[in-house]
Amino acid sequence: MGTPVAAVDCGTNTIRLLIGALPDVVVRESRIVRLGQGVDATGRLSDEALTRAFATIDEYAALVAAHDVSRIRFCATSATRDASNADVFSEGVLARLGVLPEVLTGAEEAALAFDGAVRNLRVPPTGLVLVVDVGGGSTELILGSGAPDVADSMDIGSVRLHERHLRADPPGFEEVSACVRAIEDHLDASPVDLAEAATVVGVAGTVTTVAAGVLDLPAYSRDDIDQAVLAVGDVHAMVDRLVQMTVAERLALPYMDPGRADVIDAGALILSRILRRTSVPSLLVSESDLLDGIAWSIAG
Repeated sequence: MGTPVAAVDCGTNTIRLLIGALPDVVVRESRIVRLGQGVDATGRLSDEALTRAFATIDEYAALVAAHDVSRIRFCATSATRDASNADVFSEGVLARLGVLPEVLTGAEEAALAFDGAVRNLRVPPTGLVLVVDVGGGSTELILGSGAPDVADSMDIGSVRLHERHLRADPPGFEEVSACVRAIEDHLDASPVDLAEAATVVGVAGTVTTVAAGVLDLPAYSRDDIDQAVLAVGDVHAMVDRLVQMTVAERLALPYMDPGRADVIDAGALILSRILRRTSVPSLLVSESDLLDGIAWSIAG
């Protein structure tokens, strides 16, 4: 066992913290702050989003200070890649945590997500593994065996596509069709051949929330979701159900994070369209992902 480290994954929708001497984890926190709200349209991080993000980072700084952490790695993904005022965010993180955020490239994000997901699997998969990480601003596709062979970071995510296409509540047929066309266009252009996958591992909040729905959980349960094997047909049915719901109906689901309810329609559609291009009968869900990969990258 190594010395304790702290990892922060700052995405378009969620900021997450892991503290632990790996493989033991003592703190795992997640807050939906919607840092990337409006970035696709304005190119800037809004003042309101920065306020929400800094409040969460203040909370995380207190948790880090309470543990004997040897290293901190703060990784920022799609929202800060796209923002013209990313320096304001970087300076705020440095003042609070003493480290500058690293803005991951798509390739770096893909490699860390693959490591975090595959390292966690109790039964090592055979053949090529496809890791699917549906985020708020981007979606990572990583195909490999043991390590990534080919990866792609597509500029489609739950927040980005919802803001672009799914404005009605619930979204209408034409809106959903436009969203699906956008997803298909990105998949057509991707260098990752999804049909080669022997195993598909889904990670991150969109996928795990869909999994909670397939499992019909009475509340969100990390233990029940991690390593769950879901029939692909059941996943498609759950996605269709979520897309047809109003936001109020999604909020009433006992496993739904309120900060995800409005945008999960777009994220779920991304997952469904990816699975339709594979030949696998089931989806394997992992609760370990990019955040765990970041932590392992600095573990001594």
